[in-house]
Amino acid sequence: MTENRQSDSLVIIPTYNEKENIANIIEAVFKLEYSFDILVIDDNSPDGTAQIVEELQPTYPGRLHLMRRAGKLGLGTAYISGFKWALEAGYDYITEMDADFSHNPNDLIPLHNACATGGADVAVGSRYISGVNVVNWPMGRVMMSYYASAYVRIVTGMHVRDTTAGFVCYRRQVLETIDLDKIHFKGYAFQIEMKFTAYKLGFKIVEVPIIFVNRVLGTSKMNTSIFGEALFGVIQLKVSSWFNPRFKKAKKS
Repeated sequence: MTENRQSDSLVIIPTYNEKENIANIIEAVFKLEYSFDILVIDDNSPDGTAQIVEELQPTYPGRLHLMRRAGKLGLGTAYISGFKWALEAGYDYITEMDADFSHNPNDLIPLHNACATGGADVAVGSRYISGVNVVNWPMGRVMMSYYASAYVRIVTGMHVRDTTAGFVCYRRQVLETIDLDKIHFKGYAFQIEMKFTAYKLGFKIVEVPIIFVNRVLGTSKMNTSIFGEALFGVIQLKVSSWFNPRFKKAKKS
């Protein structure tokens, strides 16, 4: 797998029914000044998302990769599979990104730079580090997301304003140190668990301001039950951390 790597940086894009967006997001990433490879992880989208990716692969040999899964197995398991794939392939920087343009592909470069040259181990594309930078969300959803992040911050003690963000760049050392098989949450709380684990292992988390724009095409997968998982799950994370001998606040060398 390593011999196919074209860049030191991989963007992981999980998909389910993203036929309206997938070709455009791939093209946008590959047009950036910095060279990123892409791994699309598709959960057996009935709309043909994976087929679109397959048709594009000959256009981007060695840069566009596809992982097909049997069905909707959860966002967390998709990223865990992608992280393992990326580590095996030898990437130094691995970034999570949505397919629907809610994450601006141009922001991949400052996230990468924060880890590559800015001293960060984890770079979070943050909606809340410089105010509330969310566009086209209903006010109720903005408030729910903002206060959920504040709640997580208070309970966990993390100095991260956007604890639920899904636009994140990791140095490979972080993913190698985290025991990925012991990341429990599969849904929205996965994002919190990854940041909290990195924080407890002593890695430096930096927030990079972004503007989050609600999707224009396709259907959102977010719902209030997903937020509920995050709210109740964070208590479980905090309590379990008290008994985890690996969680020493000293950065790994």
